[in-house]
Amino acid sequence: MNEAGGEARLTIYFAGQPVNAKPGDSVAAALLAAGVSSFRQTPKSAAARGPFCMTGACFDCLLRIDGEDNRQGCMTPVREGMRIEAMGGLRPVDDDD
Repeated sequence: MNEAGGEARLTIYFAGQPVNAKPGDSVAAALLAAGVSSFRQTPKSAAARGPFCMTGACFDCLLRIDGEDNRQGCMTPVREGMRIEAMGGLRPVDDDD
């Protein structure tokens, strides 16, 4: 609860737009609650994908979170000010791969 007796909230940003989230939520849960259902596009057909299992097994919720690609939204807790973007196409390959 916050000081006014309401539920505590924080702000994350998806595609540059503010999204209200509850402390303790995963990024995927917060985005779904805000009406965001497409988190990434498949590399071959560009089909939209979003959270499916919410347990970290399916990888359909991959996002770019705070500049880091291929983060599982369902396994990442929200924190104030996070910058989140949808993933599209083939993942970037680092020189270390």
